[in-house]
Amino acid sequence: MTGDTAFLALAAAPFTRWLILGNPVWRWLVALGVALLTLALLKLARDRLAARLAVLAGRTGTAWDDFLVELLQRRTGTLTLLVLAVWAGSQVLALPEPLAFRLRQIVGLALILQVALWANYAIGFFLSRAFQERGGEDEEVAAALAAAQLLSRVGLWTLVILVVLRQLGMDITALVAGLGIAGIAVGLALQNVLGDLFASLSIVLDKPFVVGDFIVVDNFVGTVQHVGIKTTRVRALTGEEVVFANADLLKSRIRNMKRMTERRVEFRIRVAYGTPVQQLERIPAMVREIIESQPHVRFDRGHLKQLGDSALIFEFVYFVTDPDYLLYMDIQQAINLAIYRRFAEEGIPFAFPTQTVHVVEEGAEVPAKATASDLVAAPRGAAEAAAPPREEPASGSARRPSAEQG
Repeated sequence: MTGDTAFLALAAAPFTRWLILGNPVWRWLVALGVALLTLALLKLARDRLAARLAVLAGRTGTAWDDFLVELLQRRTGTLTLLVLAVWAGSQVLALPEPLAFRLRQIVGLALILQVALWANYAIGFFLSRAFQERGGEDEEVAAALAAAQLLSRVGLWTLVILVVLRQLGMDITALVAGLGIAGIAVGLALQNVLGDLFASLSIVLDKPFVVGDFIVVDNFVGTVQHVGIKTTRVRALTGEEVVFANADLLKSRIRNMKRMTERRVEFRIRVAYGTPVQQLERIPAMVREIIESQPHVRFDRGHLKQLGDSALIFEFVYFVTDPDYLLYMDIQQAINLAIYRRFAEEGIPFAFPTQTVHVVEEGAEVPAKATASDLVAAPRGAAEAAAPPREEPASGSARRPSAEQG
């Protein structure tokens, strides 16, 4: 059959039997119907499911249902549904392999991009909620949120580009190796910067301190003024601004004084040896009465803790139920004044470091040392009277002093 004869035969055949890419027109019409039906069903399913989830989201306070509603209503593109519908319609046709392969590539790319859009929205949604729960709308939180979203999205879209190139049939082995080497080089060059960046994210998320907290870091004391991406700035008590690298700050032991709910106070009183035992026994109750008379105070304990070298040492502990430092200083001042006044009334002497020097004639016998019980029982005059008389050495004789801590 010649070409003219074949053309005449095709023209004489019904329209639906005309061939396009090896498929009759009626098959193309069926494919079109399948594609349109698939598109309508996909859109209907998306809208119905989103409506159901929206009703459910209005009844609950969780974030997952809100996330799914937003994902279906606004983040699922009609173009993706259209590509899926075309692919469903193409299953009716017997397409040439090159064309079918390209169609599969297009569907794969559409699905990859759709998943990437979902992941991109998920990153922003959950990071925003995580940062808002820990810091509200502070400037530091906003900066850390922006940095976290930037790093996450750069990683996401880098991965998407590699997958798309692989889907297009390109060999990405060399590209991945190059990116790995470049990443190592950049990581080594920006090691300190990246360390401070991730430390800032840790500070914002874990919140060991916030702006306005009074902290102690090693020997530095001050109020937090700013938490940045790389540094944290603290206003010291002396007025200057101290700048800490975030990574170095997290490696230190941080004492957050503003987080105190109450303040524990420990102080000692030194009483002189020779004080009568009856007075010593009254001191714990006496000081406890003074402490408990102060407002915002809870007494803990008070004891004669130690027989010191030159004093009898009493130790007392109490709690100030308000962490304010000025309140604590006012209370301690009132307690000190009351103790001083009460001890003066009772005739209880305070002790101070003393040292007794014995001057012994060279060659003379050194008297035995008095025991601690003898010093407590005997008054100072009796102790001096009991000491052996001291003779003045002859002219030119040497003196040898020996000192012992009393």
